[in-house]
Amino acid sequence: MKIIKVRAGNGAYEVLCGRGVLAELPRVIASLKRKDAVFLVSSPRVWRHVGPRIEKVLGGTGRANILMNDGEAAKNLATVEKACRQLVRAGADRRALVVAVGGGVVGDVAGYVAASYARGIGLIHIPTTVVAQVDSAIGGKTGVNLPEGKNLLGAFYPANAVLADPELLGTLPPREFRSGIYEIIKYGVLGDSKLFQFLEKNLDALLEREPGTLDFVIERSIAQKARVVSQDEHESGLREILNFGHTFAHALESVTRYRKYLHGEAVGWGMIAASKLGTATKMFPERDAARVVRLTARVGPLPEWPSVAPARLVAAMQADKKTRAGRLRFVLPERIGKVRWGVEADPDTLLRVLEDCATTKIKTLLQTGPGK
Repeated sequence: MKIIKVRAGNGAYEVLCGRGVLAELPRVIASLKRKDAVFLVSSPRVWRHVGPRIEKVLGGTGRANILMNDGEAAKNLATVEKACRQLVRAGADRRALVVAVGGGVVGDVAGYVAASYARGIGLIHIPTTVVAQVDSAIGGKTGVNLPEGKNLLGAFYPANAVLADPELLGTLPPREFRSGIYEIIKYGVLGDSKLFQFLEKNLDALLEREPGTLDFVIERSIAQKARVVSQDEHESGLREILNFGHTFAHALESVTRYRKYLHGEAVGWGMIAASKLGTATKMFPERDAARVVRLTARVGPLPEWPSVAPARLVAAMQADKKTRAGRLRFVLPERIGKVRWGVEADPDTLLRVLEDCATTKIKTLLQTGPGK
């Protein structure tokens, strides 16, 4: 078991990472002195696979289960209200402890519930997807979507602990597993060139879920996320680098009403678009851009780019939280292992990149570009 500490404004918390760390849950709950007020938040789909293991680990601990839809379309205020009302009916008070068991949607909603209910109650994350283990469960971002944009309502609310157990990933469908790999590639581009090189050499083993490979990249990604959010909890500067590819991704999700892409898939396309934009603005060498594009494409298959006008995507980007005074700001790579945040792009250049993406077919990306 690896323990990775994350600094936060209300004190440090631990991410327990490794196979079998789920067994540590009773000890973690006991350390918070709330074992008689545990409320498990999950989805019916996840609970069918993971629930029996959670129940076995917790034994006779008093608790109530709250199950919610874990589709991106259900990540809204209505779901938050429903969960909060269930907490009321189950007798939750200010000593309550929410244990979020699931992927990014469950974690974001449960985290927002914990931040809001009784003005803040306890929170433990047990992420069950790759995306959640390496990204969304760490760093304290919680929130829900509005029709106008993704994650526009929320709060920074760090968990008391995170238990990232790769054994919980065994039942993930292939598409959901692949979706998480894009977030791991993101960490390689934004700050860990050695991780990126490892992925280039070992992607096939990772896609086959070889335990040693999977455990290594999860731990390495968590360490990268912990490093960044410990330095900038509230995204006032450095933390923006974690949004590499996300300005594009959030727009893709929004214009397709969160029904076409899994989040990681949208990030995959977003990294391709950001790499193209970096090259178009002379920031990112073409050879490095080709490596990012090819590695991302190797994870595939990705759903194709949507058939929408580039101007519509730009309008969706205007709702992005990183926009300042109506001016779009991007995270663009300078080289593999280093990105720059807060970059403003020429509107005409941005439109050309979006038009290029619209005509790009994923299969062709594996054969194109220098460095093949």
